[in-house]
Amino acid sequence: MQLEIMPRKKRLPAGRAPLLLLLCQLVRALDVPLDSKLLEDLVQPPTITQQSPKDYIIDPRENIVIQCEAKGKPPPSFSWTRNGTHFDIEKDPLVTMKPGSGTLTINIMNEGKAETYEGVYQCTARNERGAAISNNIVVRPSRSPLWTKEKLEPITLRNGQSLILPCRPPLGLPPPIIFWMDNSFQRLPQSERVSQGLNGDLYFSNVLPEDTREDYICYARFNHTQTIQQKQPISVKVISVDELNDTIAANLNDSEFYSAKSNRERPPTFLTPEGNASHKEELRGNVLSLECIAEGLPTPIIYWIKEDGTLPINRTFYKNFKKTLQIIQVSEADSGNYQCIAKNPLGAIYHTISVTVKAAPYWIMAPQNLVLSPGEDGRLICRANGNPKPRISWLSNGVPIEIAPDDPSRNIDGDTIIFSNVQERSSAVYQCNASNEYGYLLANAFVNVLAEPPRILTSANTLYQVITDRPALLDCAFFGSPLPTVEWFKGAKGSALHEDIYVLHENGTLEIPVAQKDSTGTYTCVARNKLGMAKNEVHLEIKDATRIIKQPEYAVVQRGGTVSFECKVKHDHTLIPTITWLKDSGELPNDGRFTVDKDHLVVADVWDDDGGTYTCVANTTLDNVSASAVLSVVDVPNPPFDLELTDQLDKSIQLSWTPGNDNNSPITKFIIEYEDAMHEAGLWHHQTEVSGMQTTAQLKLSPYVNYSFRVMAVNSLGRSLPSEASEQYLTKAAEPDTNPTAVEGLGSEPDNLVITWKPLNGFESNGPGLQYKVSWRQKDGDDEWTSVVVANVSKYIVSGTPTFVPYLIKVQALNDVGFAPEPAVVMGHSGEDLPMVAPGNVRVNVVNSTLAEVHWDPVPLKSIRGHLQGYRIYYWKAQSSSKRNRRHLEKKILTFQGSKTHGMLPGLEPFSHYTLNVRVVNGKGEGPASPDRVFNTPEGVPSAPSSLKIVNPTLDSLTLEWDPPSRPNGILTEYTLKYQPINSTHELGPLVDLKIPANKTRWTLKNLNFSTRYKFYFYAQTAAGSGSQITEEAVTNVDEAMASRQVDIATQGWFIGLMCAVALLILILLIVCFIRRNKGGKYPVKEKEDAHADPEIQPMKEDDGTFGEYSDAEDHKPLKKGSRTPSDRTVKKEDSDDSLVDYGEGVNGQFNEDGSFIGQYSGKKEKEPAEGNESSEAPSPVNAMNSFV
Repeated sequence: MQLEIMPRKKRLPAGRAPLLLLLCQLVRALDVPLDSKLLEDLVQPPTITQQSPKDYIIDPRENIVIQCEAKGKPPPSFSWTRNGTHFDIEKDPLVTMKPGSGTLTINIMNEGKAETYEGVYQCTARNERGAAISNNIVVRPSRSPLWTKEKLEPITLRNGQSLILPCRPPLGLPPPIIFWMDNSFQRLPQSERVSQGLNGDLYFSNVLPEDTREDYICYARFNHTQTIQQKQPISVKVISVDELNDTIAANLNDSEFYSAKSNRERPPTFLTPEGNASHKEELRGNVLSLECIAEGLPTPIIYWIKEDGTLPINRTFYKNFKKTLQIIQVSEADSGNYQCIAKNPLGAIYHTISVTVKAAPYWIMAPQNLVLSPGEDGRLICRANGNPKPRISWLSNGVPIEIAPDDPSRNIDGDTIIFSNVQERSSAVYQCNASNEYGYLLANAFVNVLAEPPRILTSANTLYQVITDRPALLDCAFFGSPLPTVEWFKGAKGSALHEDIYVLHENGTLEIPVAQKDSTGTYTCVARNKLGMAKNEVHLEIKDATRIIKQPEYAVVQRGGTVSFECKVKHDHTLIPTITWLKDSGELPNDGRFTVDKDHLVVADVWDDDGGTYTCVANTTLDNVSASAVLSVVDVPNPPFDLELTDQLDKSIQLSWTPGNDNNSPITKFIIEYEDAMHEAGLWHHQTEVSGMQTTAQLKLSPYVNYSFRVMAVNSLGRSLPSEASEQYLTKAAEPDTNPTAVEGLGSEPDNLVITWKPLNGFESNGPGLQYKVSWRQKDGDDEWTSVVVANVSKYIVSGTPTFVPYLIKVQALNDVGFAPEPAVVMGHSGEDLPMVAPGNVRVNVVNSTLAEVHWDPVPLKSIRGHLQGYRIYYWKAQSSSKRNRRHLEKKILTFQGSKTHGMLPGLEPFSHYTLNVRVVNGKGEGPASPDRVFNTPEGVPSAPSSLKIVNPTLDSLTLEWDPPSRPNGILTEYTLKYQPINSTHELGPLVDLKIPANKTRWTLKNLNFSTRYKFYFYAQTAAGSGSQITEEAVTNVDEAMASRQVDIATQGWFIGLMCAVALLILILLIVCFIRRNKGGKYPVKEKEDAHADPEIQPMKEDDGTFGEYSDAEDHKPLKKGSRTPSDRTVKKEDSDDSLVDYGEGVNGQFNEDGSFIGQYSGKKEKEPAEGNESSEAPSPVNAMNSFV
């Protein structure tokens, strides 16, 4: 049996000697719990559990059901009284009682009338321990009577008068709900002028012509029977003053007519309530409704105040356009004087309503059931209040206590019954009745005297699971009479709990305020009284708390993007959490864009409505935790709207707009653009920019433009779409502000002047009829200005002008309004013609074999007849008669800008015969050529021999054959041949120098060493010096006797074995060298090359994988990869003709200001081979073998 839990609890003090956790026996009585097992063998007096309301209005079309339910042990029996006398149910065939219940059903649907069963009913539930009674239940059928038929006369009144349309619905039960509608069942509109009162009447403070209608209908709706009754329609006709004038003017004199006309406006007067004061009475707990409706013209406004007090803020409401004041849950404190004030411009009136709040009885302390054991004391207290003060009366088992059987343990003291030393025969049900003129209260309370040993109602071995660091509550619901004491133990052999970490509640519950892991275990509850003892075991498990170790974080994402929230949870391993995501405390939208995957929530294609707070909730059976993050959806702003043009002037206007939504990113600025619908429709131009805090801008305007404006908002993400265009605004025309630009005067022919300009655009025209006034005159003459006005074009041609004469020019804009400001004057020239005179005194100074300097005298300016562009030199090389027949003469051209009188001719061929002439150049073209001048270039060094090959090698001789240089650049005087041997270690031997006559093309070298490699250096010479060299290598043959001895040795077995070993060692050496090369190291040949840094001998490149190879390159370095000697042992040398493309300007070349050649001639000339032995590349395998032999 469970004790009622009180807010008070006992905490066991620390430091006391082993105190048991006991429930002291309560002085108060026990409340018998509704435990099914307990009730099976525990006697209990009846208790009413359900009954019909005191005022029971029934539907006469349905069966009558009067409820009465009760509990008790043994189960109670039921009886009824009707109108104070016994109601014999068995004698009425229409009345039945529900089995095991006191509920009555009266069957009136087939026969019988509801009115027959009107009356006051009371139910009694009785068993061997007492009798409980219900309230007096007043049964009445609902009524919805018809409206009495009446003839309603049409109402005619003049504009501005007041009017009350009465409703007066029939009296029904319960009262009907009133509303006004027309024939179309549309509610009539109400306002401060027209409204419905609390009594259902329709009040007009003043009527207007639009109030005229023939279907003002009052309806009464009876909710209980779901029926609506209708009053006859009322016809209202409002006559305007103009209509009155026509009807009454003839019957009134002038003073009466105007007096009636002026009385239309009037101060307020009250239509309801009447007079200056009234009284209102209301019951406590109901809704107090106060009403004031006034008439007047203009329509009065109603105000409310409470005299000597204030209106309760949270309970005061205004209805019906403030004509009704309502205070809910009214109490005695709301009594007082309330004043309503009706006011219009012509005056004010006041009405005071005195309010008195009465009260039907209400409980201060209702009597409570008592469960006592024999010999105990107790009391029943019944206290109520009301206005007026209610009277308290007692009943015992439904009988007034004055005539009830006497009980020596009972003593009545007003609103209290005192019991002392009760016995089992003292068990009974007592009724307390508190009543006044506004109602009554009836309460049943039993006294049940029981002698019962302790019983524990909590299920055995109940398992409690609690999260660590949270309170643990272990139940021990018990019952016994006398009231048992309770103590708790932990463990099978534990002592009674007495530490201060435990709290024992009066209902037997053990509380551990902060449960820890060591709180886990088995707890035993023991209940004792003088009749016996009972105990029960429960089990407690402590679980780890669920925690969110990775919380979702605040996110900002642009509209259309994707955002992910993470929520990682750590939990007790025995608990299975469920992760739920919420948006703004509600469920996620049912949308495929939201994806929940384990620890993540992903929102794709984010939209504005997706912004908000997202919460991750982790739930287990024992706890839940949550974490939230805010998602801000940002985007470019929405376009501004509501563009408006104000302050419209000729040269300015004010534009205002309303910003669109900034989409969570503040607007930083607004961009304003304009369109000129007259001149450039559809093309928008930038007007200005303003701060994002502004919503207006003062704009400067130009004349004669049909403006439209639009605005774009800009934030950190970009700019919005343009707003809708504003209305158009056409400014007045004015004279042009500016003149055309880019004015020029140039002749296209020798006898004209072409004047051009950049015309104004339509926006710059400032008005219709745009034209140009073109004026000109010779600069050096005394002529007046010649002017012509032309249409909107960009060119005018003046014919018949002298050749190349300076002119002053100006172009002025004008339109239908006037001229632009005076234009600036520019200078131009009439057309050019070809120069008439050639440069004179042409002189040539040969600088060296490839460069010459030319001088000439300038041409007189007048003979140029145009803008001097510069001077142009034509020069060419004289050809032999055979070559002249084969091709045309090749002339080269160099142009020198401006008024230069000298220039350099680079790239000439040595030992050649040249011719040149000079011409002056203007914008029209070239003038006549000067007389030809002839000059010769001196000898130069020759090019390398065209080829060099070694033929007919013998044991001690080599034969060289060559072709002369392709460009001898003079007369060859001799050839120089230099050669030196290369030994087996690739060291160079002594250098031999040999001179060969210039007429030779073949030479044989004798007395050479056999089987030896030689390197040859060969070049030609002129009087100017030595030319470029060509190199080659060759090997003399092997001696036949030595070859024979080699063959004999080769047939010996020891030599074959030795050669195999040597070959193996060489192979190993090659592999090691190859590996070292790949690792970036140096091998011995490389080191030798580095030690002999001969300028003519280049070391082998580390990335070169060949051995014993020599090459001839253009720089004639003796050792270089990639130039093996061809099979015919002939080496070709590329021609290197000098080119003039890199010189002069214009046609063929470019020169510096002083005519010198831009750039330098520099030829790389190979140095003479060094004498002595020098390092070279590694030998070829063949040479290595020869050296070894």
